[in-house]
Amino acid sequence: MTLYDLPWDTILEVLGFSVGILYLWWEYHADSRLWFASIVMPTISMWIYFHKGIYADFAINIYYFLIAVYGYIAWTRGIRHGKKSSATKIKQLPIRHIPRRQLLSCSAIFLLLWIALYCGLRYLTDSTVPVADAFTTALSIVAMWMLARKYIEQWIAWIAVDAVCVALYSYKSIYLYGILYGAYTIVAFKGYRNWKRLMQSHQSTPQAD
Repeated sequence: MTLYDLPWDTILEVLGFSVGILYLWWEYHADSRLWFASIVMPTISMWIYFHKGIYADFAINIYYFLIAVYGYIAWTRGIRHGKKSSATKIKQLPIRHIPRRQLLSCSAIFLLLWIALYCGLRYLTDSTVPVADAFTTALSIVAMWMLARKYIEQWIAWIAVDAVCVALYSYKSIYLYGILYGAYTIVAFKGYRNWKRLMQSHQSTPQAD
């Protein structure tokens, strides 16, 4: 058997599943290492989605790769305090609520993206799942940006995305990813509660000068 004959779709699906478990663990604990998993996963997922005909999810992984780099920088560099000098302190980006204006903007962007992606998938590709594919892609774009800014409401967006993905990937016979996103759905509920606890703990902790 040559390398060409290996079941690459299955191998990559298993590898993507394994990296996804690490991502879940790190995201749940608000660990910045989740962004390393976010760089690896899109590379794997693009191959799988393209060969399964889930074109919008294929395209969005390019965005995932770029937002992962941005998210890592935002989380680790955080907020600078004081004037620029060698003594300048850097405070890691805290978990917080999304401002109302940004929430309205995100909602509008999501709806516009959903409509645009649906039209593109419906009329320009052979996609058999344009509504669900466009929905998960549009909301994921917004949710990833919210995660990069460390807004707790990103979990609510992911609950919706993950629940739809369970049905979508099962329908497309990507069963391991269906299981993975089933786990994502459960963890998203628990993750919201954990981030809320972490946020409240951070707010109640006196800040050193």
